Amino acid sequence: MRKKIFAVILSLVFCLMMAAPAVAAETAGEEHPSRLVDEADLLTDTEESTLVEKLDTVSEKWQCDVAIVTVESLGNKTATEFADDYFDYNGYGLGVNADGVMLVISMESRDWAITTHAFCINAFTDAGQEYIMDKVLTPLGEGNYEEAFNIFTDQCDVFLEKAITDEPYDTHNLPGKSSGILYVLLIIPCLIAGMIIALMMTRKEKRSLKSVMKKAGAREYIGGVKLTNKSDKFLYRNVDRVLIVKDDDDSGSSTHISSSGEFHGGSSGKF
Repeated sequence: MRKKIFAVILSLVFCLMMAAPAVAAETAGEEHPSRLVDEADLLTDTEESTLVEKLDTVSEKWQCDVAIVTVESLGNKTATEFADDYFDYNGYGLGVNADGVMLVISMESRDWAITTHAFCINAFTDAGQEYIMDKVLTPLGEGNYEEAFNIFTDQCDVFLEKAITDEPYDTHNLPGKSSGILYVLLIIPCLIAGMIIALMMTRKEKRSLKSVMKKAGAREYIGGVKLTNKSDKFLYRNVDRVLIVKDDDDSGSSTHISSSGEFHGGSSGKF
């Protein structure tokens, strides 16, 4: 009898052990907040579903939360304060350090803010955030919210891949930006080729001037030209252009402390 009872207990324990991981995974999935919160109702149901799937894919691939939140109003907070608090107090961030980036859109005063946390502070530098928002702001301002949010998500994917596999994008290596050395290597051959072509054309024109004879003195030219009509005409305008070079000290990520005492990076503006 005791053996039967012991066998039943062992079976129950085994079943519980097998079921525990699935229950834990389900619970963890339920506890994690949605990476798209569209309180301002800017997207259709279909658009929301597609965007959530993309945000989840990017987030899980790099183990960094990529989230988007839209609201009607920020209340009495600034866009940065609202974004930081929404991230901190709603359980966003993956891993022990809660790595993540969030875009918040408020329709009342047309505010936007990006907040970054932990690893994402370095992955999304100030220059990187500016680069991303330059692409997002045009469709955002035109009311093409699905396009704007997809661009943001795609850019986060690109920036996270660069930060994790190589180094973060920053002032010196933003996508599509050629290095100074490469520029010099490309421009020098062009300048040399241009000088050679100009020299050849000059020599050709010089050889064709056979009717012009050199005179020994200036007096021999007098009387050769008579001006019948005299007038002053404005032909050229000189414009001075000053190149303003951004200091490399502006690279990296600026940080601040949120109301919860957490360090955040980020940026904000209007659309």
